Amino acid sequence: MESAAVKQLLENAIDAEEVQVQGDGRHFDVLIVSSAFEGLSPVKKQQLVYAALNENIADGSIHAVNMKTLTPTEWQSHTG
Repeated sequence: MESAAVKQLLENAIDAEEVQVQGDGRHFDVLIVSSAFEGLSPVKKQQLVYAALNENIADGSIHAVNMKTLTPTEWQSHTG
């Protein structure tokens, strides 16, 4: 699976201000900035991301996902 396809899946599922995806076809690093993450625990944020990718994880087209999930405020202080 290509990084662009993973990015599209995430953009379709999560209303995000920023989505970045890098990967080698099976292992992906994702950065998602979304106000949907406001007030959520890190586990709940990850569950939103996994929900978007679950079908592809289940069929083996995505093997591993390393994710960074940030709110817009966290992103601003991260890039600030």
